[in-house]
Amino acid sequence: MAKTPDEPLTLTVHSLPKADAPDTSAATRAGRWKMLLLLLVCASPVIASYFTYYVIRPEGRRNYGELIDPQRPLPDLVGTDPSGRLVPLTQLKNQWLFISVADSACDDACQKHLFLQRQLRETLGKDKDRLDWVWLRTGSPALSEPLKQATAAATVLHVDAAALATWLQPAAGQRLEDHLYVVDPIGNWMMRFPVQADPKQVKRDLDRLLRASAFWDKAGR
Repeated sequence: MAKTPDEPLTLTVHSLPKADAPDTSAATRAGRWKMLLLLLVCASPVIASYFTYYVIRPEGRRNYGELIDPQRPLPDLVGTDPSGRLVPLTQLKNQWLFISVADSACDDACQKHLFLQRQLRETLGKDKDRLDWVWLRTGSPALSEPLKQATAAATVLHVDAAALATWLQPAAGQRLEDHLYVVDPIGNWMMRFPVQADPKQVKRDLDRLLRASAFWDKAGR
C-alpha cells in the first residue's frame, strides 16, 4: 500500500470577538459622584457642628453675639508680627480666632478688649488651646515694649486698616474697634459681639461654639 506523504501542519486563527468600547461618560459620572461623596464625608463634621449650634437648641436659647450671614472667609491680607515677619491672615486658619481691632497706640477701650480676650481664653481651661487670642492692630507699625510684653501670649499682627475693613465690618453706627469678633477654624468670620460686651454672655457663646465643635476640632493647627 502506497504511503501517503506527510502534509504541513496548518493553523487556523479565528479572530476574537471585539470587546465593547468602554462607556467613558458613565465612568466620568461615577468619578464625579465619588468625588462629591468624598467632599461630603470630609465636610460632615463641620456641617454637623454648625447644625448643632445653629439648629438644635433648647427652647429659649439665644446667641449673645450676632451671627454673620453669609460668613466671610479670611482675606488674602498679609500682616506683620512684632518681630517684623510677614504673616498671611489665611495662615491663622484651623483654629478658632477671638479677634480685636485697634490702633497700635491702644487706648483704654483697646486695653479693656485685650484684657477681656486674655481672661476669657484662660477661663476655657483645657479648651483654651483651641482658641487663639488675636489683636489686629492698625495705625503706626511701632509697638511699645509694655504692649509687646502684655500681648506675648496673643497673635499680634499689624495690618492695613482699609484692607481690613473690606472683611470685618462693625454694626451700623459703630467703629471696627468697638467689637470683638470670632472666626471659625475653616477661616470664616461668623460672629460679632456687641459694643461693651458682657463678659459672661461672651463666655457662654464661646463655650457653646467649642462644645458644638469638640468632636472634630482639636487644639493646634
